[in-house]
Amino acid sequence: MRLRSYPLMFVSIMTFPLIVASALAAEGDWTIGSRTLPAPVAGSEALRISISSTPAPNVAMASQPVDDATLTTMGAPKSLDLKALGKSAGVTITKDTIAGVKVYHVKPDRIAPEHTNHLFVHLHGGGYVLGGGDSSVTEAVVVAASSGISAVSIDYRMPPEAPFPAAVDDTIAVYREVLKTRQPGQIAIGGTSAGAGLSFAATHQMKSLNLPVPGAIFAGTPWADLTKTSDTLYSLEGIDRILVSYDGLVESLALFYADGQDLKNPLISPLYGEFDGFPPTILVSGTRDMFLSDTVRVHRKLRDVGVVADLHVFEGLSHAGYLVVEGSPESISTFQEVSMFLKTHLK
Repeated sequence: MRLRSYPLMFVSIMTFPLIVASALAAEGDWTIGSRTLPAPVAGSEALRISISSTPAPNVAMASQPVDDATLTTMGAPKSLDLKALGKSAGVTITKDTIAGVKVYHVKPDRIAPEHTNHLFVHLHGGGYVLGGGDSSVTEAVVVAASSGISAVSIDYRMPPEAPFPAAVDDTIAVYREVLKTRQPGQIAIGGTSAGAGLSFAATHQMKSLNLPVPGAIFAGTPWADLTKTSDTLYSLEGIDRILVSYDGLVESLALFYADGQDLKNPLISPLYGEFDGFPPTILVSGTRDMFLSDTVRVHRKLRDVGVVADLHVFEGLSHAGYLVVEGSPESISTFQEVSMFLKTHLK
């Protein structure tokens, strides 16, 4: 039924809110008053308990810039008992170097039959500045153990000694070596936050270098746009209990990593690149994740050029919440989905 066939009163009622909204938008930004936010009723009990026991984020405190010296101190590599970590997860962790880059090999005690010849190339999160050293391997351990796939986790170089493009260069160097023993369709790449963003950036670089792209990407809440552009950077400020605000630590990490380069460079903010030719990708986020918009924007760009892309958004999860509340149904479901996706799309 065409619009002109509706009664005039109905048309007026339907269009009036749009007219008002347009007028308000023309005046500038919206100011939303204070709200009370309950723990997510539809989330798991483990998630609700975790959120309920966490004080509301302090946006004013979180919005304070962090100087480079403090970031350097925060980014100092951390040591872990890798033997104990591997034993508890049912994997073996071995330190190594590939093409001069520090890496960790992670081998599950039981490799899934589907993954006999497959490899997961893992890139850690931490805003390109944090999370290096032994702690860089922890997510790779989870993926390897839950999927039954061997992994290599790249401890890429970071600021202050090695800002952009060192992380991209290290990823490409390791990937070239991996290609000497495996077909591209046997390789997956991925990680969480900056690790997911770096996976996209590295794939852009692979395309520019005429390297074959991997068989699949796991992009957990990807930091795909380092500028303050995405909608949920605004709408979920103070609600995401992990990131809290773009202003402050997140912006400081972006500027420290970019080292004066344009933040919209697709190798820094991969969302501004072209996604044709990308491999099948699984994306994960949550309804309280400030990077939710980054996640859905990448998903839309992938779908617009016909790339297979699965999007999973969990109720109540803040940024990387599936790693924060270990053993929660949301965490278990995330890595079950990743496992099924890799089994489906790797050759």
